[in-house]
Amino acid sequence: MQRRQLLSGSVAAATLAIAPVARAQNTFPSRPIRLLVGFAPGGATDAAFRVLATNASAILGQPVVVDNKPGAGMVIPAQLMQTVPADGYTIAQVAVSVFRQHYLTKTNYDPVKDLKYIIGLASYPFGLAVPATSDIKTLADYIAYAKAHPGEMTYGTPGTLSSPHLTMEDLAQRAGVKLTHVPFPGGAQAMTAVRGGHVKSLADGPSWASLVESGSLRLLAMAGETRSPRFPNVPTLKELGYPIVQNAPFGLVAPGGTDPAVVERLHNAFKQAMDQESFRDALRKFDIDPQYMSSKQFTAFAHDITQSERPIIDRIGLQRP
Repeated sequence: MQRRQLLSGSVAAATLAIAPVARAQNTFPSRPIRLLVGFAPGGATDAAFRVLATNASAILGQPVVVDNKPGAGMVIPAQLMQTVPADGYTIAQVAVSVFRQHYLTKTNYDPVKDLKYIIGLASYPFGLAVPATSDIKTLADYIAYAKAHPGEMTYGTPGTLSSPHLTMEDLAQRAGVKLTHVPFPGGAQAMTAVRGGHVKSLADGPSWASLVESGSLRLLAMAGETRSPRFPNVPTLKELGYPIVQNAPFGLVAPGGTDPAVVERLHNAFKQAMDQESFRDALRKFDIDPQYMSSKQFTAFAHDITQSERPIIDRIGLQRP
């Protein structure tokens, strides 16, 4: 009899523990969700997120509304997570620049402890491109020009502290040249500036892919571990003698303190959304690779990359002002 009572009590306790989780998953969301994206409208990342949001809206039964927050090296969405309610109704895209920000600027939050990691979505490679009309045909030409004209070789990126920015500064240091960084709110603006002749080169994720294929831009090198299947004739920086490998996984976060059941509900919905062919097609269009990470895996990734970014920053010589 006593054993039966103990078992009954254990079952009741377990039921009580599960009940809030079940309620949260059944009732959330009851209104639209705002998704903050750290890129300006019109770029590769923005385009992919709009497809993802459409897919997730159908799964969640509520609109997922993309709200662009470009600039500041794509860290604004993560910063805003510190100011909104931890209820899952405002979530954010997080880029790798978030994990180096506190080494370079004063911040009021810890990127690992003060964010809830929902899901890792994809990773895009970086490339260096010039206008097709440029006399620069190869990376060797690019470096030679920079050596002959110190500071005159300009490169546009989607923002200060972005991975393309750090990659180019790393390249400049290793090559012994001085380049001039021109940050833009997003890749679309940087690309427009290059095509208009306002800056001489573009360092960014694959928003340039269609223009390279159409012949408007010339891709000099990519920063991945291996060559891109889409651009098999373009060498990597590593192949060209510069031991630099850089890509940028990105995903979704919620404010710290968000109910784990809400995080799980969001994870499950966005996992279904990212598995749909429409999202995969949007990624392929811009040569972005799907890279799923669970909430646990994404949290571990955030911890690891936050530690690994410091040596890169120290080597380049960037310092907190």
